[in-house]
Amino acid sequence: MVTCRCVQIALSEEHRSRLRNYSNLGSMTRLTFVNLDPQGRSEEPNRQERFNRAYRAARAFAAEPKGWLVLVGPSGCGKTHLAAATANYCLEKDYPVFYVTAPDLLDHLRSTFSPSGAMPYDEFFEQVRNAPLLTLDDLGVQSSTPWAKEKLDQLLNHRFNNQLPTVIVSIVPITELEERIRTRLLVSNFCQVYELGEEIQTLFTYSWGSEFELQKKMTFDSFDSERVNLPSEQRENLTEAYRLALDFAKSPDGWRVFQGVNGCGKTHLASAIVNYRYQTNQPALFVVVPDFLDHLRSTFSPESKTSYDQLFESVKSAPLLVLDDFGQQSTTPWAQEKLYQVINHRYNSRLPTVITTTCSTEELDRPISSRFVDPKLSLIFHIMAPDYRGDATSQKRQPHSGQRGRRG
Repeated sequence: MVTCRCVQIALSEEHRSRLRNYSNLGSMTRLTFVNLDPQGRSEEPNRQERFNRAYRAARAFAAEPKGWLVLVGPSGCGKTHLAAATANYCLEKDYPVFYVTAPDLLDHLRSTFSPSGAMPYDEFFEQVRNAPLLTLDDLGVQSSTPWAKEKLDQLLNHRFNNQLPTVIVSIVPITELEERIRTRLLVSNFCQVYELGEEIQTLFTYSWGSEFELQKKMTFDSFDSERVNLPSEQRENLTEAYRLALDFAKSPDGWRVFQGVNGCGKTHLASAIVNYRYQTNQPALFVVVPDFLDHLRSTFSPESKTSYDQLFESVKSAPLLVLDDFGQQSTTPWAQEKLYQVINHRYNSRLPTVITTTCSTEELDRPISSRFVDPKLSLIFHIMAPDYRGDATSQKRQPHSGQRGRRG
């Protein structure tokens, strides 16, 4: 039997309809290469060049899906249009594609545990894990709970090990994603990474900016925990602070809150933690709280080259974050709200955090201080030493050896 032409057309349309339904693209089926400007929407030549490189890479990937295509950039730079155009091109070739955002994926997985769930957990997760081509949008926007991290790691690890074609779209810079995800995306012979828009400012990358020349020199070796002019109780207290900071630097877990007067050494210890992590090629971010809020406000300016979302997300989700001079910021409702969002996100996600402050917990906003005092996550240590800048003998102190630091 030979199928007639009209039946073949009907069967082909039915097949494509099933593929469109499976793809989960919905209204994004309208986003194609045809209605996408190869130069992007920006009028800046450097952004146009970056977008065009990503455009050409997406077209080549759509013609032959192989490896991973990773598109990174702030909101509105065109990365989702590129990803959807890639998926729609594949659909036109009858190549099965499944599109989902990271937050929606996790919501769907949670819903499968409900007795009224439309699809069992195992069936849905297997469908996503083994999709011939998976487009995972908005990676990094999801809430970073331990369960969410585990599910995303399982998904990407499976697709990486089985070399399954994948398009990943992230608003968060690669360096700020979870370590296990980051290491996979940086495999150059398997992943193509294209950054759209402007590069994130160096202030919020995992290295010291030019304004942190002093902090670069604040290491554990240069910290003097045995200021000889201090009473023995204060020297022991300072040595204990040194030990807590060094242990945390070696294995960041939970929170450390260092309280004390200006110049007691808390910023030195926080900087030493960051320098220790940099020496071991691990990410850490040092932020002076008042400066961070100023930079966040500046993103609302039309002249700003950094998006609010990108800047805020880079701080909120940093693998290890130091918030220096907490409590010294202006206490406007907006500032309180932004800091609460950062603190609450890191509290819920159990992200390693170091905080230095001259304030007592009673002087801080209750919603924030209640997280600082949670003994399951946070350890508050009050440094008793006075301002070293008024200490004549501190000018003659010798560098602190690692051996002496461990003795504390």
